[in-house]
Amino acid sequence: MRNGAIATVVAGGIAFAVQPLISPAQAAATLPTLSAKGAFLLDNTTGAKKYGKNADIKRQMASTTKVMTAAVVLDTPGLDLNRKVTIKQSYRDYVARNGASTADLRTGDKITVRSLLYGLMLPSGCDAAYALADAFGTGTTESARTKSFISKMNSKATALGMTNTKFDSFDGISTTGNNYTTPRDLAKLAQHALKTATFRGVVKTTKKYEYATTSTGGTRTYTWYNTNKLLGSYGGALGIKTGTGTAAGPCLVFTATKDGKTYTGVILNGTDRFNDAAKLLDYGFGTSTASTMQLRKLPPGAQRD
Repeated sequence: MRNGAIATVVAGGIAFAVQPLISPAQAAATLPTLSAKGAFLLDNTTGAKKYGKNADIKRQMASTTKVMTAAVVLDTPGLDLNRKVTIKQSYRDYVARNGASTADLRTGDKITVRSLLYGLMLPSGCDAAYALADAFGTGTTESARTKSFISKMNSKATALGMTNTKFDSFDGISTTGNNYTTPRDLAKLAQHALKTATFRGVVKTTKKYEYATTSTGGTRTYTWYNTNKLLGSYGGALGIKTGTGTAAGPCLVFTATKDGKTYTGVILNGTDRFNDAAKLLDYGFGTSTASTMQLRKLPPGAQRD
């Protein structure tokens, strides 16, 4: 019987119309209705598009920018993840001045690049982004080094074929409005970043303790929670990054694996971004779990993004 067809059953000479039973997989095959203004879902193995909504319309991306921040660092030739970076007061001042999300890095602490990646991707630390841009850019001043790093971000975007993307910041805080992407482009970036084992390990972590050496030689413990509430809520979810901004609205880059299949997706300006992501994943996997998903709760005081 054709999907959606109505069967006719004859009993006792009387014809009855019988609606067919629809399985969860059939229900999930229906194109999802999303809150997002832009969205994309791709098969992470083949790169083939599974779903798109305004896939090539340019939009602000807020802290999902940090996926590129991490990618530039992790693609650095000869990268030493145990290299220590000293936290400067200017990083904290920047966060305070912009009311930005923070890993609450303390001035004078020496912390590894690996730890900074957790501080970047879990609590969405703009201070961690600043520290990485300062450490991995080139130049004689902080300004020159961070501008150099942003240039590397744009070069990476070009290399990945992100033709409708431009970065003007290392963390998504745009002063000119020229920090934009499209759902399709951001999915390409996520697909690339997920090829790196360190990146995958970072973004799938829901809670992390990291340690730094203080300016007096002591040890400081940082506790960070992942702002991506899809983790621990949707079966098979493995990351990646949230973002929220006045112009961007709520954003999410996400990925999940089930039964040997992996999908990666993007939500831009979606008021119900986590449910949108679950709907897209259900659509990809042929499942129906979004309606019953219970979002993981962040503890009081944890960074939101």
